[in-house]
Amino acid sequence: MNTFTEYLIQRGLQQSTINDIQYRLEKYKKWCKRQRYHPQTIEYKAILRYIKYLKSKKHQPITINNQLHRIKIYFDYLIEQHIRTDNPLEDVKVRGEKRKILSNILSEEELEDLYYSFETENVNNDVYHKACAKRNKVITGLIVYQALDKTTLAALKLEHVQPYKGKIYVPSTGDNKSRTLELKPWQVIELLEYINEVRSMIQKRTSTNDDQLFPIKANFNTILFKITKLLKTYNAKVVNASHVRTSVICNWMKRHNIREVQQMCGHKYIGSTEKYKQDSLENLKEAIDKFHPLS
Repeated sequence: MNTFTEYLIQRGLQQSTINDIQYRLEKYKKWCKRQRYHPQTIEYKAILRYIKYLKSKKHQPITINNQLHRIKIYFDYLIEQHIRTDNPLEDVKVRGEKRKILSNILSEEELEDLYYSFETENVNNDVYHKACAKRNKVITGLIVYQALDKTTLAALKLEHVQPYKGKIYVPSTGDNKSRTLELKPWQVIELLEYINEVRSMIQKRTSTNDDQLFPIKANFNTILFKITKLLKTYNAKVVNASHVRTSVICNWMKRHNIREVQQMCGHKYIGSTEKYKQDSLENLKEAIDKFHPLS
């Protein structure tokens, strides 16, 4: 049986995150002890009392939801260890948290243009730089079409790519669940060239010999910084890789129901997906455009 700490490490969480989870868990356990509840077998009604207690401390909704999110992870661990069969905090969220307005969202056409505009030939004549450009275009495609983030991209291995099935397996990382996503036909072509011809050049230059899809000795942010710098020359609206990913998910929300998007993103909790809702903002804008006397 794994300890809770081992479980958190296996999920690929940073040490700072693990420390925060354990700190918040201790606060929850102390409350349970005072109220004579067992922290592992506590029931839903008692959890509501705990939420009421947090509110009585004048905590803001965002603080309470952060606390609940950490304890959700603990209950997931208990389920995996067959200590309990349910997560009493599943889909529980305190309302009133100020929602961040997502602005400058790139359209699907703008996103595709970023990929098709990505230059791989007219770059530095050095073979290594051309190889890096082709690698970076593959990474751009995985952000633009599959909405992969930095952590997931860095965790990808050769075995995860299924080019002849036109799919890619995305492993679980942090709070995200594993999933298998469809690849676009043009992505498959680029990936095959990268795996069969380009990747070995990069490995030789970086002196790496592992099974990572994107071998690198430095922090993955180094790659994303260079990619973003180039993407900004194609579209000035681009902020960073996270902004591009956010745009992809917001566009998914227009074409798929929220549960489908949750699965595509690998979000463990529906609340993580709800943050990308744009309907109300777009409806408001349409109403202003249609009825405002100055429109």
